[in-house]
Amino acid sequence: MIRQLIRSYVLLVAVAIGLFTVPVAFTLTAQLRDDTQLSVNREATTMALLLGNGNDASCQALEEMAKAYGDETPGEVKVAAPRECAADLPRPERDSALTKALEDGASTTDWGSSFIWGPQLVITVPAHERAANGDNDKGAVVGAVRIVYSTSNLTHRLWTIWGFRAALAAIVLAAAAGIGVIAARRLTRPLRQLNDMASKFSDGDLTARSPVTGPQETQTLARTLNQGAERLDTLIGAQRIFVADASHQLRTPLTALRLSLDNIADGVDDEFVKEDVEQATAEVVRMSRLVNGLLVLARAEAKVTAAEPLSLRDVIEERFSVWRPAADERGVTIALRGGADGRLLVLASPGHLDQVLDNVLSNALEVSPDGGTITVQVERRGNEVELLVLDEGPGMSDAEKSRAFDRFWRGQGLTGRVGSGLGLAVVKQLVTDDGGTVTLWDAPRGGLCVAISLRAAAQRSGG
Repeated sequence: MIRQLIRSYVLLVAVAIGLFTVPVAFTLTAQLRDDTQLSVNREATTMALLLGNGNDASCQALEEMAKAYGDETPGEVKVAAPRECAADLPRPERDSALTKALEDGASTTDWGSSFIWGPQLVITVPAHERAANGDNDKGAVVGAVRIVYSTSNLTHRLWTIWGFRAALAAIVLAAAAGIGVIAARRLTRPLRQLNDMASKFSDGDLTARSPVTGPQETQTLARTLNQGAERLDTLIGAQRIFVADASHQLRTPLTALRLSLDNIADGVDDEFVKEDVEQATAEVVRMSRLVNGLLVLARAEAKVTAAEPLSLRDVIEERFSVWRPAADERGVTIALRGGADGRLLVLASPGHLDQVLDNVLSNALEVSPDGGTITVQVERRGNEVELLVLDEGPGMSDAEKSRAFDRFWRGQGLTGRVGSGLGLAVVKQLVTDDGGTVTLWDAPRGGLCVAISLRAAAQRSGG
């Protein structure tokens, strides 16, 4: 928009300069041409009068005047006259202009070109014999005077006229462009502020607000957007607080309920009652996981923190140390492959990547068969780092993959019995907050591949 405003502003100034400057330049050019033609024609006419007198004094004066004119101006005088008059002056070549002057007694002017002028101006003036009675009536044509005037000086003055105006126009356009930049940035500043607010809002910062500045229209728009953002922030904040408080408050009675069921199971010998108590206990455990998942999700959505460069290998090894004991109990191997060296950095909020790996590894461990392998691969792809977690479980169908990130949805695999349906939803929320993506693929050897794409940070220099 700034570029369009500047182009429009400069275009208007250019049109104004063209409308005022170009006609003036053409007028000055025409005036220069007319003045030169008038001056040369006047000199040629004066010399023709001297030639028409025909006496020795006039012929001598004609020669002196012609020589002086040639020395002081870029013009050359040629005379078509009887041999006894102006014998030292050059004679013009016979052409149509000279013929017209000698036979018809008409003056001619030839600029040498129909466009402005050519390399020289040629003016031919007939010389009429003076009447014996001294009257002003023209007598017979006795000769002609031709002035060949070089137009090099005129061309130089022409370029001066147009060059000065072109330079002045360029300076004015440059100044107009500079003023246009300032004016355009000033006019679009409120829109840029609104765009900054929208960008922060899309990144999850619901506290972003736009300053109420600029014209009345943008002020009204800013107020409306700020009011809408305030209401949306209030509603979402209230929802998060409710989920967090409800989840937190439910943990205590669920814990008490589980303890009560354990006590009942210990004090009852009836197998049918014990079976019912065990089913109730399993549901309480699942509900506890669901509440914990809601609490984690509420905390994940509560605030978007700034991403920081983190060593991906350090985070992976730390989470491996936590999950290897549980994997060893079932004979499951957790292996790291790929280029996750210590210098490979990713942009992630502190704690997000830990929770992501915990949820993904937990799901992979639950669906992996005893003695299976969970493989974690790391690949650098341009400005992104791809983290792949592959298991050897039952995998998912295409329909299940399309719903796997829905909240409270549980697949038909082993996680369907005890999962809360919030693990992958939490993973997607945390990865999205860090500017990444997460997708589900079929693993090459069966099972599921969780592909997490994160932004790569600047690498550490080798030491």
